[in-house]
Amino acid sequence: MASAADKTPAGTADAADLVVLDREDPWTPAELDEVRTQLVDDVQRLTGELAVVEGDLAGMIENSGEGSGHDQADVGSASFERDQERQIVNNARDMLEQSEHALERIADGSYGQCEICGNAIGKNRLMAFPRATMCLTCKQREERR
Repeated sequence: MASAADKTPAGTADAADLVVLDREDPWTPAELDEVRTQLVDDVQRLTGELAVVEGDLAGMIENSGEGSGHDQADVGSASFERDQERQIVNNARDMLEQSEHALERIADGSYGQCEICGNAIGKNRLMAFPRATMCLTCKQREERR
């Protein structure tokens, strides 16, 4: 299955057509290319990291039954390590999905538009956090819940 990075040709979205806040200048092709490059690099990095971490987790789970002489502290420590590894895997998987989704939004021209209210997310916010899918107002509302 091809990733979003593979499906996103370099010039798919017209940078000037992407939504920005009223006080912001339109996206330039160079700015959009910079964001796209960062996202593609993130996808590649996260894909590699995910493969390694998933392998580590599989090894931990596979070896969890060995050494039946473990005391409770050893069992608890091993369980804690597996939980930590699961959290790392889930976090990497979420970031990978978010990066791929951002690349898809660039390709279809919806990048920069809040997925909740449809308003502009803001170019400066996206340059700082390219995976953002909500404007600041909607994100703050979500975090208060």
